[in-house]
Amino acid sequence: VQSADPAVWVKSRQFTGRIVTVTNSKIFAEPVFNYTRDFQFLWEEMMIPITYTEDRAKVEQILLEVAGRHAIDPDKLDGNARQDLHNKFGIEPLHMKPRVFFRITDNWLELNLRFVVQTHGVRDVKDAMSRDIVEAFDREHIGIASATYDIVGFPALERKPRAPRETPTP
Repeated sequence: VQSADPAVWVKSRQFTGRIVTVTNSKIFAEPVFNYTRDFQFLWEEMMIPITYTEDRAKVEQILLEVAGRHAIDPDKLDGNARQDLHNKFGIEPLHMKPRVFFRITDNWLELNLRFVVQTHGVRDVKDAMSRDIVEAFDREHIGIASATYDIVGFPALERKPRAPRETPTP
C-alpha cells in the first residue's frame, strides 16, 4: 500500500505499468499499487543533465545505445506477450522502445531517457546503465551538468601581524 502520490512516478505522468487495485478494506480510503498483477513491465526514466555546449546528438546516441543493451527489447517479446499488451492496454511494441526527451531549464539541458524494464531488478539495471553512460561520457569527453560552483582566481590572503597589546598602567 502506498500513498496516492508515490515518489516513484515516471516524470510527465506517462503510463508506467502500475495497476491500481482498490481492495474492499481500503475502498474510499487509499489505492493499492500492484506492479506485477496484470503487466510484467515498468517504464523507468533516468534524467541526465548536460550543458548547452555539449554534443546533444552524441549524448542522445549514447543514451539510446546503453538503453538498447539493458532495457527490454519489445521486438524480442513473444507473440502472446505482444498480443496481450495490445489487447489489455492498447500498447504497441513501438511505444516500448527507449526514447530520449529533452527539457530546457535555466541551468542545463535535461535529457530524460525512458525505457522499459522487468518489474524486478530495476536497481541493478539502472546501476549498470549509469556505469555504461559515465564510461561512454568519459571516452567522449562529455560532462554532466551540476549546480556546483568552482571558485577560481581567489586572491591571495595576507595576514598582517598583530600589534602588541599595551598593558594598562596602574
